[in-house]
Order: sequence, then structure tokens, then C-alpha cells
Amino acid sequence: MRIVPEIAAEGEELVAWRRHLHEHPELAYEEVETARFVAEKLRAFGLDEVHEGLARTGVVGVIRGRGPGPAIGLRADMDALPIEERTNKPWASKIPGKMHACGHDGHTTMLLAAARHLARTRAFAGTVYVIFQPAEELYGGAAKMIEEGLFERFPMERVFGLHNWPDLPAGEFAMRAGPAMAAADRFTIRLEGLGCHGAMPHQGRDPVLAAAALVAALQMLVAREVDPIDSAVVSVTRIVAGETYNVIPDRAELWGTVRSFRSETRERLRRRLHEVAEGIAAAHRMTVSVSYERGYPTLVNSAEEVSLSAAVAAELVGPAKVHTDHPPCTGAEDFAFMLEKKPGSYIWLGQGGGAEGRVCHSPFYDFNDEVLVLGASYWVRLVEHVLPSDRQRG
Repeated sequence: MRIVPEIAAEGEELVAWRRHLHEHPELAYEEVETARFVAEKLRAFGLDEVHEGLARTGVVGVIRGRGPGPAIGLRADMDALPIEERTNKPWASKIPGKMHACGHDGHTTMLLAAARHLARTRAFAGTVYVIFQPAEELYGGAAKMIEEGLFERFPMERVFGLHNWPDLPAGEFAMRAGPAMAAADRFTIRLEGLGCHGAMPHQGRDPVLAAAALVAALQMLVAREVDPIDSAVVSVTRIVAGETYNVIPDRAELWGTVRSFRSETRERLRRRLHEVAEGIAAAHRMTVSVSYERGYPTLVNSAEEVSLSAAVAAELVGPAKVHTDHPPCTGAEDFAFMLEKKPGSYIWLGQGGGAEGRVCHSPFYDFNDEVLVLGASYWVRLVEHVLPSDRQRG
């Protein structure tokens, strides 16, 4: 075990930071107080530079090592979710309708702890950029940071990310080279028929019936049009129609999401969704409009960087607790935008709790404070491994 002893000695302080952040969650692009907390800590730690305001609330810290060398980026996300917390923990959210239900409070804390240690020891050669990103949930804060010059202002050769994983036992690591998380698109389908009395449906054109047929037909796209060796998900997640019991409405609206890993599959699903919606609408004698919005791209890890991450994780917890061929996840992650621009890896740190229902995006979720020291140590050891100083090389 190569847990950083100084970080282990500061474990109680890390827990206090994490719980403070958990009590004060802020949604995408609203992370004003969170960003202030982060920037103040980084300045107190003695970083060489602290930059605020990238993508509205993003923060980037610069730490230079003892000698010249390459530059790498380490990224943590900061935003919370619009969920009413139900954990009843003493440190539960104090903001109604908002909570850290995905562990970004823990991610922020672990990277802060690593930044303090790296600034204190400078036991590496090169430059480390610690990236505290806003708006990972739904709004693509990573893309916004890139658009505003993240990689031009802070020229790094590689970028690394880490996320907690409740389905993995606490203290274990998982990762995979290649596609690791899905591309995520979303659609809105609007059907317009002809309203009438619920007792006389023959006098109208029922958009509710068409919506039901459409939900069933869309499942065919995956079941019969995607190679079983490939993977995709089409889910209708919202249907809105009608206002009372005895009136067939004149319109219905469906929302949903499409997940895929291959660009060819992604494009085929987009095209076929339009065709199926138009076909169902025509069969029911109504008009249809389809809005299809491309979201996060597929997250693709670089093989070399995954190998580096696995080696560091194995030093920390032993090879038996490092899973290098973890199945891909159909969830999406906007770190994918960074990996489109730079080689890197995005890995999962087990925190347990999945079997008890304490999964990400649940009102019962809470970050496991027991893995804070391990996660922070991973960041430090990764830097020392990727940017060794002359002393370490010798």
C-alpha cells in the first residue's frame, strides 16, 4: 500500500471539507460558492497560479514541479443535482431540492487534497493543472471549458479523470481502454391528432394511442436493428397528453434518450428514430415533429493512459483489486469532450453501497468518506508516476 501518509493524517479534515460541500450543493453553472471554496483553498495551499471564471464557475490551479517536464491535467467535477435529499444525515443538503447525489463533492475534495500535497512536496518534474469543472450534469461544462480555451491556456499532453462507483466494493478500482461510457442524445417527439369525446373515439385521431404504439416501436430499434455484440439503449422517459378523463386530447409529447458506443450506431439510431416516428404518425393519420439533440460523445480511454492508471492503482491497493476490463457503462460523462482532444483515462473508484440502493442520482446516495484518502493518494501517485523527478528516475 502506497497511501500518502501525510494525506492519511489529514483524513478528518478531508471529511469536513466534503461534508461542507455536501451541505451546500449548487447546480450546473451556479457553483459560485463551491468555486470560491476551491479557489481559496488552492491559494492557501500555495499553488503557482489560480485561475477562476473559465466556463463561468470553473477553476484551474497550476502546480510546477522541481524541474522541467511535460504537463498533465487532473479533473474533478463540482456540480450537484436537482434532487430532494432523503439520507437524513447530519450533513444532508441545506438547500431544498438540490443535493450532491453523484459524489462530485467527494471528487472535489480528493483533488483539493492532492493539490495541497503536490504543492507542498513538488516531487515531480513538469506541470500539473488541477481542473475543477462546472456543469458535468446535462450541460457539458467540459465542452464549455474547452471552447473558452482550456487546452490553449493550459497546454497539457494528457488529461485524467476519476469517478466514484457504488457498484464496486470500496477501495477497488475499475477501468477499460477504448469506449468506456456511452454517447448520450435526447429526443422530443410531438404528435398532433384530432381531439374528441372519450366515448366517441371514432370522431377523432387519438395521439395517446399513437404515442403508445411509438413507445413499443422504438424498442425495435435496439432489439432488431443493433448488432447484439454492439450495445445501445433507447428509452422513452416522459409522455405528456390530455387533461381530463373523458376527452381524447389533440396532441401528445414524448421525451427520451438514446445511448450508443459506435458512431455508426449513433447515426443509424438517429435516422431510424425519425423514420419510425413518421411512420407511426402516418399510420394513425396525424402529424409529427421530431427534435433530436446530440449530447455527450462516447468516452474513449487511451490504452497507454489506462495502463498507467492501472499500474498506479495496483501499487495502492494490489493488482487483485484493480479491474482493467470493466464492462462499458451506458451512462454518459462529459469528460468525453476532453478525451476527444487529449489522450487520457477516466477510471472508477469503488465506494460500495450499490447493493443497498445508495446509487448515483438517488435521493439516498452519499459519498463514502472512507475512500477520500485513497482517491487523493491515487492522484498524487499518478503525478509522481507520469512526471517522475530526477530523484525518482534514479
